[in-house]
Amino acid sequence: MKLFLILGTLLAGLGVALGAFGAHGLKKLVDAETVSIYQTGVQYQMYHALALILVGILAQRMDNSLFNYAGFFFIGGIVCFSGSLYLLSSFRAMNKVVPGFVYPITPLGGILFILGWILLLFALLKK
Repeated sequence: MKLFLILGTLLAGLGVALGAFGAHGLKKLVDAETVSIYQTGVQYQMYHALALILVGILAQRMDNSLFNYAGFFFIGGIVCFSGSLYLLSSFRAMNKVVPGFVYPITPLGGILFILGWILLLFALLKK
């Protein structure tokens, strides 16, 4: 699906920019633990942006709706997992208390990533 190719490319490019900020700007604002948390968000965003591009290529070549579901789970995982880590890092950078709702979003994103990979596997096995 072309949408996954476009979003995957945009999210990968954004991941590079966010990674550069984390490596240079964020270190001046927060402790090493927070930078590490932030970088984990960047890493998982990059991995799954590339996975999204792969899903987009496969979805164009093979007619199987499971590829579409996998892609949407990867997008949801990026938003929830990486997004929650960015949010946590942002609150810490502003010396604000991290709202309690942020913490459960991270494992939800991880579950979405896992489901995306399972769906991708099933899509490949179905062909």
